[in-house]
Amino acid sequence: MGISLCMIVKNEEKNLRSCLQSVHPFVDEMVVLDTGSADQTRQIAQGFGAQVYEFAWCDDFATARNVALNYVTQDWVLVLDADERLVPEIMPQVQRAIQAQNCLVVNLIRAEIGAVQSPYSLVSRLFRRHRDLQFSRPYHALIDDSVMRILVAEPHWQVTALSAVAILHYGYQTRKILQGNKLQTAKRAMEKYLNQHPDDPYVASKLGALYVEAGEIICGIQLLKRGLTQLLALSPGLKTPNAGVLYELHYHLGIAYRKQQQLDLARQHYQKAVELDILPALKLGAYNNLAGLLKDAGDFSQARALYEQVVQIDPGFAMGYYNLGMTLRAQGNYPAAIAAYETAIQLNPHYPEAHQNLGVILFQLGQIQASQKSFQTAIALYEPHSPAAAEQLRRGLADLGIQL
Repeated sequence: MGISLCMIVKNEEKNLRSCLQSVHPFVDEMVVLDTGSADQTRQIAQGFGAQVYEFAWCDDFATARNVALNYVTQDWVLVLDADERLVPEIMPQVQRAIQAQNCLVVNLIRAEIGAVQSPYSLVSRLFRRHRDLQFSRPYHALIDDSVMRILVAEPHWQVTALSAVAILHYGYQTRKILQGNKLQTAKRAMEKYLNQHPDDPYVASKLGALYVEAGEIICGIQLLKRGLTQLLALSPGLKTPNAGVLYELHYHLGIAYRKQQQLDLARQHYQKAVELDILPALKLGAYNNLAGLLKDAGDFSQARALYEQVVQIDPGFAMGYYNLGMTLRAQGNYPAAIAAYETAIQLNPHYPEAHQNLGVILFQLGQIQASQKSFQTAIALYEPHSPAAAEQLRRGLADLGIQL
């Protein structure tokens, strides 16, 4: 079974080479649709042997992706963005999955590098080339709508998912997403689509979350609740083909209500999110936030249990160990808290909060020299990106008589 890489790009000379290097050994064809690059994007793609086509951007990701699909010739299609990398170790699983005669779509776990809350997502990026399979929605384009129609018309097809991380995504950070006019561009595209498709819970989840992130909390809550009502009416119960969308709606309602200090409502939605029947790694954000609510409320035992569950699901999640350390410290379990902080630092050496709080415990235990070293590291890490935090830590230490 041959695989075609299928991409749409624009001005991606900084990212594209690494992306193509990660996937080049494993695909039989590379199709790159350029939407108006003014840099070396096209030349880089051609250097890897990709077939490069041009397309005039029309503010519609689905249209562009569908045009790109028209050029692929292999049996299977792998869709990547330039800021993503294929994990080579996943390929044996990929090859086994696409050999299944009735498999239509293989959903892939994507690691969101740098994500503060949700380090994983599930994406429909590997699928059989089918005449009726296409992308929909101008922003956050995906194939799910057409897949559902195909499954109804041709029930022999199946959708599966791989259990290990397949894609690394390096463009997730919120500060990058909200830079420049990207926020307004996303809002306009999704608002236009929602006006045309008012009963679409998926767009309600994405646009509602965007409103919340942008500080439009009331509008966000209204839209998320509307999407929740629509989705539950379409597919009642927890075990649903739209469980991923249901999770997003509950998760972002939890975030919104927490921002409004409506903590009981936030806790209810986080609890419903973690109870959903989806891959545990996809629920880490809700687990983490629910544990944070419990910790802030003084329920350290329950918070600790949830944080321990978080790091069991993902032993590489530095924030989970940091939060576990904070909870253990609040319980007075200093040795275990130190171990948790040290694990967080081992996973992410550039974690100033972990260094700072490790310094606090070491100081409380009378390990002055070790605590000073931790504080110095924290200040050095704060300085380039958060000088105010660095100065605040310096002043706090000075008040305690700690000279660095």
